[in-house]
Amino acid sequence: MFQLFKLPFVVLMLCVISLTLDAQNPYYEFFEESQNITNIGMYVLGSWAFANITLGVNGWMHSSGDQKYFHQMNAMWNGVNLAIATWSIAGSYARDIAGMDAQDMLSHVTGLENLLLINAGLDLVYIAGGFVLRHQSKKSEKRADMLKGYGNSVILQGGFLLVFDLILYGVINSHKLNFLNNLELSVGPTMGQLTFNF
Repeated sequence: MFQLFKLPFVVLMLCVISLTLDAQNPYYEFFEESQNITNIGMYVLGSWAFANITLGVNGWMHSSGDQKYFHQMNAMWNGVNLAIATWSIAGSYARDIAGMDAQDMLSHVTGLENLLLINAGLDLVYIAGGFVLRHQSKKSEKRADMLKGYGNSVILQGGFLLVFDLILYGVINSHKLNFLNNLELSVGPTMGQLTFNF
């Protein structure tokens, strides 16, 4: 008689476990894909930074006039970019998603989207600042080369970052919207069910 009650209990537990796994897997897959997109972006940023540091140090050592300062600022600016890219990639590999629920994952991705939009706004400020430096170079005899070189560098770096941030935002946002559009919440007579459509 005990075996008769044991079988429905086992079947019920398997259904609950299956429902739980079905509801979680799409979120884990979505979050891992979002992390991969972000990491690709950080590898692009890190490569840009490495190239600018290498060329910047070489140009700084072998150039004169405003070109010397242009390369100097490129090298210094991209030291920061390289640190950001490295920190972001290391953080993504250290993140334990097993302890995150669906809301945590969506909040993390939305937070990244917001950060990229804020950065895009800052990039516009950098570009404007670069133009201000170039304008000021015309008014200064002693620091004309430095201001012009720094201004050109800040315009270049701000322009790259603006394009980078907007493209990365667009890809991540599109991925998130595609994921959310494929989720359906259906309520049946027994319990709610979350399904993922391909």
